[in-house]
Amino acid sequence: MESSQQRYRSQLETTPWFRGLPIGLRDYLVSHASLVTLERGEFLYRRGEPSDGLYAVLGGALAIGTVGVDGKEALLAVLGPTAWLGEISLFDGLPRPNDAAAVSRTLLLHVPEIALQSVLESTPRYWRDFALLMAQRLRVSFENTEAMTLLPAAQRVANRLLVIAGGYGGLNAPQSRIRISQDSLASMVSLSRQTTNQLLRNLENQRILVLKSGEIAILDFDRLRAASLGDPDP
Repeated sequence: MESSQQRYRSQLETTPWFRGLPIGLRDYLVSHASLVTLERGEFLYRRGEPSDGLYAVLGGALAIGTVGVDGKEALLAVLGPTAWLGEISLFDGLPRPNDAAAVSRTLLLHVPEIALQSVLESTPRYWRDFALLMAQRLRVSFENTEAMTLLPAAQRVANRLLVIAGGYGGLNAPQSRIRISQDSLASMVSLSRQTTNQLLRNLENQRILVLKSGEIAILDFDRLRAASLGDPDP
């Protein structure tokens, strides 16, 4: 009888990182995993907590960020199916570097720390596969930092929408409907909610996207890409 975890195997393999793993490692991760469900607003982990393994998003979405002592939120990403996360603490053994909270009801696959350490001790070459996941995330982080520094506000918003819809360079599956509030998007691009709303309305008026409650639906990726480059006539 097929386990509940195995039922999600084909979904996991839609993401380039998991699909590119050696078959033995893919088998191991799925067979040693369990399912976890979070309700909207529930934290998967908080910054400073000890690592308890890797997670893959199977349904819903996780907001990755940190809330400062002044209550100000620094939102880094909103990860949907089938993003993997948690590999940083696997490498350095330090506590979680940020918060991860459910944006909506979210289903996750959890591979515990003890299982990961066991397979890495028995097969050290697998360290490279997890390093590739971390390198992919680091590359996206550098690109986002560059965009934040160099792009004007309108291009910054369009660029970040493209990054999210494109799955953060392959970290999760591409999507045309982004489950994110305007407040959260404003936090990600370091703009006020008012400015972010106006820039989104401009894109909506051009029929590049449609705004809904807690969701942004992309209608025209080519024109959104042109907007991210500052090209008014793609």
